[in-house]
Formats: sequence, structure tokens, C-alpha cells
Amino acid sequence: MKLIRYTADKKQEWDLFVANAKNSHFMFYRDYMDYHSDRFKDFSLMFYDEKGKILGLLPANVGGDVLYSHQGLTFGGFLIDTNLKTKSMLELFNVLKRYLLKQNIKKIIYKCIPYIYSSLPSEEDRYALYVNEASLIRRDVTTTILLDNKIKYQEQRKRAIKKAFKNGLIIEESSDYNSYWSILRDALKHPHNATPVHNEDEIKRLAQLFPNNIKLFVVKDDEKILAGTVIFENSDIVHTQYLASSEQGRKVGALDFVLDYLISNRYQNKKYFDFGISNEDDGKYLNEGLIAQKEGFGARAVVHDFYEIRV
Repeated sequence: MKLIRYTADKKQEWDLFVANAKNSHFMFYRDYMDYHSDRFKDFSLMFYDEKGKILGLLPANVGGDVLYSHQGLTFGGFLIDTNLKTKSMLELFNVLKRYLLKQNIKKIIYKCIPYIYSSLPSEEDRYALYVNEASLIRRDVTTTILLDNKIKYQEQRKRAIKKAFKNGLIIEESSDYNSYWSILRDALKHPHNATPVHNEDEIKRLAQLFPNNIKLFVVKDDEKILAGTVIFENSDIVHTQYLASSEQGRKVGALDFVLDYLISNRYQNKKYFDFGISNEDDGKYLNEGLIAQKEGFGARAVVHDFYEIRV
């Protein structure tokens, strides 16, 4: 077994393996990873068997003497296909640690891919983390609906949806990211004093690169946008990004309206509907108001783990 550091001439080979991985996601394609190459020093790795066949990929970046599961991605870890078995995963970790020692890298921060993003069981890395005495350093909680076995909405969510319907609001798939980002910025600024991770130009560029995966849905009153969400669509799962509502939208249940449409109509044939995390302070603080709205739609907890491995 050998490993090499990813270089641009390997893009086609990398992307082909991503397309066939059992824990794949469009975020792992190089066009997505490389859009923020100016922010992170890429240190992605490719692992091969003795015949030159890829065994696994590790999307990563480096900072100082630390290798990170790529910090520009929501989650990471080894990408593997159906051929890789547990014994080989242990060897991947051994080869990785030997290589990093030679690079004077002292530790790894490893972000596991939540199981809901895998098409088949893919937790070989969890066992290898245990064998390598990895320490759990962070645990976020994302909130997810199993769409073929849904829990009923809470009454508060039902009332909001009815209110939006009575007000004659309409739902559209939109490309007007500029107008929506104005609402999003206001929603994040007050009271969170935060800003979106992506700016308007970045999200528009990504949506152009991945038109089947990244979509914007908005709720309108006449032509005025009141609320919306960006959707990241990946095989059997959809994930909400950048949920936001204007003050007027909150009064008429606009956000609940679009979420119900996505859950009950647009994506009803998917397997999972994932709302994303509701944590701050490296997972230690639970935003109870935020998670309550998601749980009101029948979503329940899936953990997202971060580990530290001493090389």
C-alpha cells in the first residue's frame, strides 16, 4: 500500500472514485473543494494498493503541525468504496501515520461522516479510530427526518403552515441569491452577530457548478421574498443550509411553509431530510430554540463526531 498527496493532475481520478464511493457526497468533488483553495492549504491524500488501484481518499488540509479533515467541508474522513474491508482500514491508518511522521505532522483532527450520508454501512474508520486510541474532542448534533417513517409535526408547526397558506404565500425555486442573502444577513446579524460562511458570489458559483445539488427555495408574498432555504441534495438525502426568514415572514409562518413543502412534497421520496446542527462552542452548547423548531417537524438526533489522533 502507498499514498500520495493529491495534485491537480489527479482531478479526474479523484472525482471518479468519489462518484463510486459508498460514503460519497458532491462536496468531495474537486470543483467544490477547490473553490476555497485560497483559505486552506490542501493536503488531501490518495491511497493505493500494490496494483495501483485506489483504496481510499482523505480530503484534508494542513495548518502548522496538524492535519485536518478538510476544514472547508461540513464533514470528512476516509472516502471508501465497497471493496475496502475493516482490516484494510486499519492499514490505511497505519500508512497515514507513518507518512505524517515523515512530514513532521504531530496530530490529526478527524471529522467522521455521519452514517446518514452513506449508501452502505461505512464505519470501518470508527473502529480504526478506537484501535488508534483517538480521543473524541467534539460532538455536534444534527437533526434528521427518516422520510418513510415520519413523526407527526407538533401543533405549533401545523398552525404556522396553515397561517402561511391562508395568507396566500407562494413557494418558488429561485436563482435570486442576492435578494435572499440580504434576508439571510439580517437574520444572522440580529441577534447572532454572525455572517454566512459563503457570500453571494461563492454560493452562486457553487450552484452553477452543481445545479443538480445546490438549490434555493423561497417563499414570496407577491414578489417580496419572506423566507427560504438553500438545499444541498445528495443521492438519498437533502440538507438545509442557510434557513432564514424576515420579520414579516416570521409573523405569517413563511419558513415553516417552505420546509413543509420540501419535506412532504418536493423531497418526499428521498430517504433522509437533514436540518443540520444546532450547536455552538464545539458542540457543548445546544441552541434549544433552534433545535426545537427542527424537532417540531419530527426530526431527531444524529451525532457528528470529531476525533484527535496523536501521530
